[in-house]
Amino acid sequence: MRVHFIAIGGSAMHNLAIALHRKGYQVTGSDDEIFEPSASRLKSQGIFPASIGWDQNNINKNISAVILGMHARADNPELLKAKELNIPIYSYPEYLYEQSKAKKRIVIGGSHGKTTITSMLLHVVKQLDIEVDYMVGAQLDGYDCMVKLSESAPFMILEGDEYLSSPIDRRPKFHLYKPHVAIISGIAWDHINVFPTFENYVDQFRVFCECIEEKGTLIYNSEDREVNRLGLTVENNINSIPYKTPVYRVTNSGTVVTFKDNEYELKIFGAHNLQNMMGAMYLGEQMGISNVDFLTEMSTFTGAGKRLQKVVESNEFVMFKDFAHSPSKLMATTKAVKEQYKNRKVIACMELHTFSSLKKEFLPHYKNTMDQADEALVYYSPEVVKHKKLEPISIELVKDAFGGHVNVFDTTEDVLSFINATKWNNKVLLMMSSGTFDGINYEQLGQDLLGKIE
Repeated sequence: MRVHFIAIGGSAMHNLAIALHRKGYQVTGSDDEIFEPSASRLKSQGIFPASIGWDQNNINKNISAVILGMHARADNPELLKAKELNIPIYSYPEYLYEQSKAKKRIVIGGSHGKTTITSMLLHVVKQLDIEVDYMVGAQLDGYDCMVKLSESAPFMILEGDEYLSSPIDRRPKFHLYKPHVAIISGIAWDHINVFPTFENYVDQFRVFCECIEEKGTLIYNSEDREVNRLGLTVENNINSIPYKTPVYRVTNSGTVVTFKDNEYELKIFGAHNLQNMMGAMYLGEQMGISNVDFLTEMSTFTGAGKRLQKVVESNEFVMFKDFAHSPSKLMATTKAVKEQYKNRKVIACMELHTFSSLKKEFLPHYKNTMDQADEALVYYSPEVVKHKKLEPISIELVKDAFGGHVNVFDTTEDVLSFINATKWNNKVLLMMSSGTFDGINYEQLGQDLLGKIE
């Protein structure tokens, strides 16, 4: 089987390419730019393109399938040649479905919490030595490739992204997986460049529910209004299981959860994390994992990559980095950290980085989302706004949108000056972004701040 990837350098695409290579497929690919870590990973497997750029000569009748990435354009010369030769063309999610047709498919959907739920489930199945195939949208600790494909695994765990599938397939990715078991963790308007209204965005999750296989199962967060509404209206031939935040208490080392009269000590904290854990637990139940076994194995789970990930810690100072960028996640993460460190001053820093977050019309959705922090900072780059071809925004506009109580900066230097001018004794620093504040090295910053503790 020979498979060619158009836009092999993408964060998702290169992982699928590596997984197929390891499965024994002959893999080739092309791209007009390939950055790290994709480049090094492809080179280590011997499947880095011989040259950078598109070339229709890469396509011939010996290719069994072409996998098309979102980075490519609809007029890509290799794509046009593949169409001319009638070679089957798949989007990334379509090919994952092809690889998992004979397996029980478990799909994790939601505007937020997908990676956390997926990583929790993978942690437990790994501890219990259950064989699974998987696809995760983020890099997790302990994995060198975030896609695994085999002939023998009975389960396929898929993180279900609602973004578009390919340049020629405008369906959301999670509409293509046809789950036997699905979960929706929460719905908060996102990707507004693709889904122009909240109603249109919510409708994608309704369609997702309709894609569940007959006699399948929907697990849903009953504490989310929109999700609960969907969960209560699924068809009669679909099983539905609601979940919610468990009873818990905060401890110095994390959390103690009470479930069915048993207590479980956990290293994770925050109501949203515990809520995600309950959803993951019910997914595990559909795989034959008892609730007791699941919660017991969760005692060693320390978190998903970049999701409330501890950067440095001392008796006086703790620093976290988190992927939070949507209003709902920003509020939940800030609240969780303040609840855990109620006797410390929490300083929360957030970068507006996504298309939605930088759009002037969307900014009011951030009103009061950082109120739980003792002090809040918001950063945006005018250059990124310009690059995304959005209407310019101002410091005053952002400040007003968040509620007027935040510090707003538009240069990385100002962010670092603010952080370095702060005395960090008995404080917590929370850095939240889907980017890096345009080049801040979190680990180095954490070490530098540790060295300044009096």
